[in-house]
Amino acid sequence: MLRQILLTTLLSLPLAVHAATSYPSEAGPLSVTAVADGLHHPWALAFLPGKQGFLVTERPGTLRVISPEGKLSAPVTGGPAVWAQNQGGLLDVVLSPQFKEDRLVYLSFAEAGPDGKAGTAVGRGRLSDDLTRLENFQVIFRQQPKLSEGAHFGSRLVFDRDGYLFIALGENNQRPTAQDLSKLQGKVVRIFPDGRIPDDNPFVGQKGARPEIWSYGHRNQQGAALNPWTGTLWTHEHGPRGGDEINVIERGQNYGWPLATHGINYSLLPIPEAQGKTLKGAKDPIHVWEKSPAISGMAFYDADRFKAWQHDLFIGALADQALIRLEFEGDKVSHEERLLGDLKARIRDVRQGPDGFLYVLTDAEDGQLLKVGLQQ
Repeated sequence: MLRQILLTTLLSLPLAVHAATSYPSEAGPLSVTAVADGLHHPWALAFLPGKQGFLVTERPGTLRVISPEGKLSAPVTGGPAVWAQNQGGLLDVVLSPQFKEDRLVYLSFAEAGPDGKAGTAVGRGRLSDDLTRLENFQVIFRQQPKLSEGAHFGSRLVFDRDGYLFIALGENNQRPTAQDLSKLQGKVVRIFPDGRIPDDNPFVGQKGARPEIWSYGHRNQQGAALNPWTGTLWTHEHGPRGGDEINVIERGQNYGWPLATHGINYSLLPIPEAQGKTLKGAKDPIHVWEKSPAISGMAFYDADRFKAWQHDLFIGALADQALIRLEFEGDKVSHEERLLGDLKARIRDVRQGPDGFLYVLTDAEDGQLLKVGLQQ
């Protein structure tokens, strides 16, 4: 009897993957393997070259190295001071496009201001040869002014083919700032890798406008990726209650928030500034979820390993606890599939690995790095 009670209890718990486990998908069974456990609210990952493993950020402020065998390192030292409150903390991580030569690691994080509020910052440091410390870490970008009381930091980092660094930012839950060009809330910014501002940014020289800005009218962007076939930047952002959306980012364009939205306030009342679902002169999203999955992380699939996923887009879902797979005809979504729902896990990040597998992070006190592929 006791054995039966224990078995029933175990079967009712959320699934935790430790060895290769099979899950269903439209293209055939998925193989899901836990590379590492014991991560404290992991937020983002990057792949170190060769057989050095992975870099993973933990939102409370820790950067860790995971070996290919799944061994979790001690915290990497030398990183920034992080404002780890509510949604704030250590956020995205990307490697320099010339990492093999310069070993530079870029981090985005919530940074405290003098009045108890915070904003997103980005810095870089050299990863030591033994993978234990960041050397000469320097902040290269600060979101100004600092307005967040704990919400909507963004933030994702993407290098384009020309080596510019794009930073996708949230509006700190201060809606009007997304339309205010004198502030860096609710913007995509474009800078050089050392923080300098390119002369050809769209608002350079415009009175009352920040020269870092590339696009504006965004809410809380937690996914960004470079389309590998076109070289264009795509981002996605959380709507309020409804209205999560995907955007193709163009120079100098307005993406509407909060004047245009498919969502409403969490109070069930309309967004006060909203003029409708679209705004004349603004760019419409290419895809909208009327009911928010709470999206985070984004990766295009262009590897040869799994032909059934070629040209698909993968996005993590926090509230809906799934990995979303999108098929496209041009820039229009033609089909959507939800994967890994049986895991009952918040998917915070998804990246395509150099081996052609997908790697996802689950956002939890005891988070995991999972390796996902189709059984072959």
